Amino acid sequence: MASPVEQFTVKPIVPVVSDGGNLPFYAFTNSAAAMVAAILVALVFFWLATRRLSLVPGRWQGVGEVAFEFVANMIRENVGREGMRYFPFILTLFLFVFLGNMLGMLPYSFTFTSHIAVTAALAIVIFLAVTVIGFARHGLGYLHMFFPHGAPLATAPILIPIELISYLSRPFSLSVRLFANMTVGHIMLKVLAGFVVALGIVGGFVPFVVVAGITVLEFFIAGLQAYVFTILACIYLNDAINMH
Repeated sequence: MASPVEQFTVKPIVPVVSDGGNLPFYAFTNSAAAMVAAILVALVFFWLATRRLSLVPGRWQGVGEVAFEFVANMIRENVGREGMRYFPFILTLFLFVFLGNMLGMLPYSFTFTSHIAVTAALAIVIFLAVTVIGFARHGLGYLHMFFPHGAPLATAPILIPIELISYLSRPFSLSVRLFANMTVGHIMLKVLAGFVVALGIVGGFVPFVVVAGITVLEFFIAGLQAYVFTILACIYLNDAINMH
């Protein structure tokens, strides 16, 4: 029986010449294929949603408008109307993570959001973008982020290091949260599915019911983690635009 962690192995789809057993950077892997699949699903979805626009929305247009409003409301509630200029980025971020999580739930697929390299890359892009926006809008005044307004000056030696560590830990916590949730969930499903196979039709009935229930829960968690990842990006963007 395959190891529960084997499902996370990055493998080349197109044969390439490896160097010392390592995949070259140009290799097209199952992880890259999963990312391309997520992008293609998003493109097809919005093509279907916008190809026949009408005042009374059809099925696909209605779903597209729901997705649009869901992300737009997320930005308005957590950033304000000024945050709507960053709507394309936030929508792309949400769909990329959401589809990566959901497509990874399909049999024989690959969950690229279960790799820390992917989630860390997304988190670092968000962190750098938010930092650049903060300094672009407020100049050196953005440094007030690390010393709350109205705090006694005597507390600066304590508050500034705490706020600085908290700020610099954002990409770490953002990436680990998504990576850990998706990895643990898939490992648990693989282990329990192994019990179903090992115990047979009769003995594996109870584990099968448990696996079915956990699978439904994992679909919910996959959507929730995409929401949490995006909402935290909005909160960080709000700090850069409005400060705290």
